[in-house]
Amino acid sequence: MIIDLESNIHLDLTSFERFVDEVIAAIEETNRGEFDVAFVSDERMKELNKIFRCKDSTTDVLSFPHEPQPFEPATKHLGDIVISAGQAAKQAAENDLSLEGEIKQLILHGVLHLCGYDHEADNGEMNARELELREKLGI
Repeated sequence: MIIDLESNIHLDLTSFERFVDEVIAAIEETNRGEFDVAFVSDERMKELNKIFRCKDSTTDVLSFPHEPQPFEPATKHLGDIVISAGQAAKQAAENDLSLEGEIKQLILHGVLHLCGYDHEADNGEMNARELELREKLGI
């Protein structure tokens, strides 16, 4: 599911729904699992970043992997991805990318986190995998 909670920036959610399907098919680490994407304001993203990462600033994307509870039925839900539409728009302009292209990169980045990658702790594996998948997905 993709939900737009950001009212200041118009997004074509249909394009991202198709992209999510492509990502699930292209990344074997997802095991064909599903995830949700929410677009939020910079203000909300700053709140989330402070609550969950103790950082008093906005960020572009946060991932929240699903953590199965004891006795929970098996699920194909990988977790949730939250994207700041405003931050994505700023980064797209700074990097001379379309907003759609920037958001697709953020979705991909978020999915890799849901699959267990961590660029803050690995030796470049996540970055290498992300670059490989950008090429494969045409972003």
